[in-house]
Amino acid sequence: MNKTKLLSQIEESRELWQSLEQRPLVRIGMATCGRSAGADKVLQAMKSESEKLGLALEFMEVGCFGMCYAEPLVDISYGGRRLLYGGITPEQGQGLVVRLSEGLPLPEEHLLGTFDEGPDSIWEHPMLKGQVRIVTENCGHIDPRSISQYMARGGFQGFLKALEMEPQEVIEEVKRSGLRGRGGAGFPTGRKWELCRKASGEPKYIVCNADEGDPGAFMDRSVLEGDPFRVIEGMLIGAYAIGARYGYIYCRAEYPLALEMLRNAIDQMYAAGLLGEDILGTGFSFDIFIFEGAGAFVCGEETALIRSIMGYDGRPVPRPPFPAEKGLFGKPTNINNVETWANIPWIMRNGADAFKQYGTADSPGTKTFSLTGKVRRTGLIEVPMGMTVRQIVEDIGGGTLSGEPFKAVQTGGPSGGCLPSSYKDTPVDYENLRKLGSIMGSGGLVVMDQSTCMVDVAKYFLRFTLSESCGKCIPCREGSKVMFRMLDRITKGQGTLDDLDKLEEVGNVIIETALCGLGQSMPNPVLTTLKYFRDEYIAHVVDKRCPAQVCKDLLTHTIDPHVCKGCGLCKMNCPAGAIYGDLRSAHHIDPEKCIKCGTCVAVCKFGAVSVQ
Repeated sequence: MNKTKLLSQIEESRELWQSLEQRPLVRIGMATCGRSAGADKVLQAMKSESEKLGLALEFMEVGCFGMCYAEPLVDISYGGRRLLYGGITPEQGQGLVVRLSEGLPLPEEHLLGTFDEGPDSIWEHPMLKGQVRIVTENCGHIDPRSISQYMARGGFQGFLKALEMEPQEVIEEVKRSGLRGRGGAGFPTGRKWELCRKASGEPKYIVCNADEGDPGAFMDRSVLEGDPFRVIEGMLIGAYAIGARYGYIYCRAEYPLALEMLRNAIDQMYAAGLLGEDILGTGFSFDIFIFEGAGAFVCGEETALIRSIMGYDGRPVPRPPFPAEKGLFGKPTNINNVETWANIPWIMRNGADAFKQYGTADSPGTKTFSLTGKVRRTGLIEVPMGMTVRQIVEDIGGGTLSGEPFKAVQTGGPSGGCLPSSYKDTPVDYENLRKLGSIMGSGGLVVMDQSTCMVDVAKYFLRFTLSESCGKCIPCREGSKVMFRMLDRITKGQGTLDDLDKLEEVGNVIIETALCGLGQSMPNPVLTTLKYFRDEYIAHVVDKRCPAQVCKDLLTHTIDPHVCKGCGLCKMNCPAGAIYGDLRSAHHIDPEKCIKCGTCVAVCKFGAVSVQ
């Protein structure tokens, strides 16, 4: 295929897309989140009902639209409008089809938002109104298996524009956009590309880091499942600019749907002449390979990832030399994560100045986050850099499940920091988070409410990073164990005030001496909770109590004899046999047998059981 033929195919795809949108169309979210909620059953039920009624409905399987809390999602387009429904059952889906067949207005029940088609349209829903879709602009709109639909919405326009420029001009455009790597530290992307282009050695490689391993993070997975062509187009542009001949996508094997979408997209791009030898007759050649990771968190670190692709154990190596000089197979290598690559086509298509309209001066553009935890509206969001924590949690996320003010947010995954609600008006960007002791990371954002014990949170994340440490360097391997043992003692009421000082001391040593970014950031959850929630640590150490009533070893369950009706429910359900008493008489808990599981609290209908 040459450029002229590709332009003709793009125009044809646009016409087909316009024709498709003029007919009644049902989009159903079939990403991992939708499937786990039963979207496949909803799709089958709606298709069967449509066939039974002889209704000419088009069905499209799309990726994650972001509102994971409301899955399964059904998005119906007809008459120039789109209606988004959430929490739909197969039976309710069939009911929607029946109403469409009868020409009746669709119901308000389960309606999440409306969308009037047009270039400036936005969804009328509080979770969606504040977002700016750059990376996720196609997610939930197109069938991720269709290269034609990708072309119809601007696909490969950025690549064609790049081919009209010299490679260095492409790099200058990326530099001018101010795009920073979205995988963690925020190193300027264009500068990174330039270092690799100027490095001596052939062939050059580029790598897409899709080894998303943070607990609760699903940004990269969602983008790959919803718009895989976009990521590969970004890599195409990067390869052209850098002069790379080969590319690797390092994706963890636990993402089977993302891998399926990637393989399908790559096959279609080879068939279309957009990958392989002499792409579009330009003399530019580029091949892509997929490498499945085995799930090691440390392989998210670029030198460990490189070693893993080469067949070695996934352990970091000292730098310099940096991968841009000596990386994969000893050759110059550029590594960016999924979100970084996905920004590139938009920047090339719309220009650096358009990108800089969003975000802040030092952190332009948008950032995707997986919004999770004790928040009403969980899901995948994309917001301008600089949006405040409060806007993200309260306006987009809808506040906490309990309705009480949120207590803290944790940014940056297990190596990030926990920030109190007193900083809720802090703009979320690289510099502000770093000043507060946290990091942007790849984009996990966990919301915590008053029922969260911050000591327990620190212990949870430290347990994760301890288990994922590759064990190569002593500060991370041994220091994490030392810190975890101290936290474990504190949550059991065995800690001392000296432990708090030692935690800070050991944590700072690890930051200064660990080999890789994982080790260097591992103490962040502990150090930030010590800094901002020290009173909770003191309560555990001095008062031997957990204010949030989470740490079991510090809890005491008692039954108020004046409130207990002697119904026996607690006694019947106690798994440890710790409750005794006669029917219709006040019951009691044997503290020696009590395992503090909380079952008695849950089953008591009279509120007779208290926890202190």
